[in-house]
Amino acid sequence: MSPAVRLPRPLVAAGALVFLVAAGLVLLMVVRPSSASPSAGSGASATAPAEDSADVGFARDMSVHHQQAVEMAFLVRDRTKDEDVRRLAYDIINTQANQRGMMLGWLESWGRPKSSERAPMEWMGHPVTADDGSLMPGMATDTELDALRAAEGGDAEIRFLRLMTVHHRAGADMARAAAASAGTDEIRNLAAGMARAQDSEISLMADMLKARGARP
Repeated sequence: MSPAVRLPRPLVAAGALVFLVAAGLVLLMVVRPSSASPSAGSGASATAPAEDSADVGFARDMSVHHQQAVEMAFLVRDRTKDEDVRRLAYDIINTQANQRGMMLGWLESWGRPKSSERAPMEWMGHPVTADDGSLMPGMATDTELDALRAAEGGDAEIRFLRLMTVHHRAGADMARAAAASAGTDEIRNLAAGMARAQDSEISLMADMLKARGARP
């Protein structure tokens, strides 16, 4: 099992609140029949996506991916006074913490564990075994996170924008795969919107890096 990414205390509290709100929304959704096909012999609800489905795999993997994005956004927020970077950080914190809460809530409603021994991205047909210390493509290594923690001002801004650009590219690729192969409307719609939003933020971050005389 991949180790969980450690979160700062403010995120733990915020994440708990988001999860409670998202769980409430999920309970309302459960009243409606899911569009997923029944999973024969799975032992779960007849309407729950199968354990090896794109829906379950994406919800798990993207929850971890989002968790690190939120952590990096908190780090840069406290290391710069630049309003544009801080605004982007707040957007990532709010959006991705909320989406993470929704995905964890769906896993709960489907009766699926929030973590698994399965390799990351196995649901995409190419399980990942990272050899650089990262959990999945696009995710920062511990060394890169430590460097961001040690940075201040313009250095922190550039490090964050570069790391988040790579993070978003991989996240958008994963989201597009889920939008194309998931069996539930919830995951298909969330993933499609996620890909569009992250592509837009990649363009924004390219402009922000250029304004700082840095390359992506």
